[in-house]
Amino acid sequence: MQNVHQGYPAETLVRFLKAREWNVVKAHKMLLECLQWRVQSDIDDILAKPIVPTELYRAVRDSQLIGMSGFSREGLPVFANGVGLSTFDKASVHYYVQSHIQINEYRDRVILPSASKKHGRPVTTCIKVLDMTGLKLSALSQIKLLTIISTIDDLNYPEKTNTYYIVNAPYIFSACWKVVKPLLQERTRKKIQVLPGCGRDELLKIMDFASLPHFCRREGSGSSRHSENENCFSLDHPFHQQLYNYIKQQSLITEPAQPIKQGSFHVDLPDPAAGGTEIAKTLESELHKIENRNGLSRSFNGIKIDDE
Repeated sequence: MQNVHQGYPAETLVRFLKAREWNVVKAHKMLLECLQWRVQSDIDDILAKPIVPTELYRAVRDSQLIGMSGFSREGLPVFANGVGLSTFDKASVHYYVQSHIQINEYRDRVILPSASKKHGRPVTTCIKVLDMTGLKLSALSQIKLLTIISTIDDLNYPEKTNTYYIVNAPYIFSACWKVVKPLLQERTRKKIQVLPGCGRDELLKIMDFASLPHFCRREGSGSSRHSENENCFSLDHPFHQQLYNYIKQQSLITEPAQPIKQGSFHVDLPDPAAGGTEIAKTLESELHKIENRNGLSRSFNGIKIDDE
């Protein structure tokens, strides 16, 4: 339980209550199921299970674009996610799920407690900046994995994100957002802000330039046009170096005489919640509509769908 509340049990209970609209019975059930999932999946040990060899972990990082770029002025960690350019095609689903949970656990066990200590008050949430650069119709094939990951977050890491900022949104995102937005709970909708362009000017109101994700630093900047040291998705970025070294060190402490085992750390994958399934099906339907419209225009104009 310590790894769940990190010394702030009251704040943790409030998170689960918020996630269940302040229904005590439902929040209690959710918390018990979360603890059961953690025990069954050995989540407390996941930060001692590095993805090896390093080449495989680098491949995961290059295809699951997520990182931490700094802190807001209020002290909240700023996480960046390259939604549009993540391909999830270099490893099995279990490696991507393992990596996602490791980042969640490192955030909750290391980053947030450190921020709380620094500021002398509980820092229990983060900010997420979602980069839609490069979003294409091929994202259709990733909906299932993204639904699994979002369901894990919804059920086991509720209310950990203060605000979602969406930047570099192309037309295809706008079309999907129109149909998905009404399906979201009002509590979730209020957290999502779609910013113009790369979002730099708006984000600079809440964080310093040094904490801006690399894809927000100038107009027209995409997720890949930066050096590896400032690209917070890269394994060479300080955040990922610290995270990967931490996990390898924990594995040596846990099993000092054993060589690091290869193979993914299997976590029980949840059945997507009803709401998540509905959103996924709606997205899939909308993407198919766009694909069909593009197919018609392509037959007349020779337009490639991938250039959307």
